[in-house]
Amino acid sequence: MFDLSTRQLYLCVGLRDDLGVFLPAALRGGVDIVQLREKVAPPEEQLDAARLMRSICHDAGVPFIVNDSPELALAAGADGVHVGQDDVSVTHCRALLGRAAIVGLSTHSSEEFDRALDEDATYFSAGPIVPTPTKLGRAGTGVAYATTSQTRTPRPVFVTGGVNAANVAGLVDAGLRHFVVVRALTESNDPEGAARAIRSALDDALLAVTVQPT
Repeated sequence: MFDLSTRQLYLCVGLRDDLGVFLPAALRGGVDIVQLREKVAPPEEQLDAARLMRSICHDAGVPFIVNDSPELALAAGADGVHVGQDDVSVTHCRALLGRAAIVGLSTHSSEEFDRALDEDATYFSAGPIVPTPTKLGRAGTGVAYATTSQTRTPRPVFVTGGVNAANVAGLVDAGLRHFVVVRALTESNDPEGAARAIRSALDDALLAVTVQPT
């Protein structure tokens, strides 16, 4: 079972023709957890992609999960599933996938996070901290919500919404430690370089907050 407390750079990506090239590049750049987030492709296409992504991720020692469907996770041999507030329950995911599976749960408000703490989720997401095209119509939650959420649980809280190499250090300074990245990698012409830039900024920021002055 993967320890998500040490995983800090989380890629969400949908189906794309170059997955076999794009995904290894992002992993070489420092991505250390991957989710297939696909909302429209037919189930058979999602299953084919999930099996390919699982193989690539496991060759790199990286956990791979799918969005919304524990059934797809089971069929693909994924490490788990991520569900939203309107998807199947965490309880259903656990019943289907077992105790060792990764089960993530989205939250978008303090009230949702209050309820989420009672769920048997492996980790939570909080956000989006700013409006984002991947969550059309949803207002940004702001950073304070995400940082407060992280202080309330020992389980990892992955912040979502516009994370990139330019702002990740400031988010670390605010107290956040786990980050979901979408457009900064999926829209880059150099996903390895883009991931490496985020990873470098993230690692430098983490080092700065952990090193104690002498």
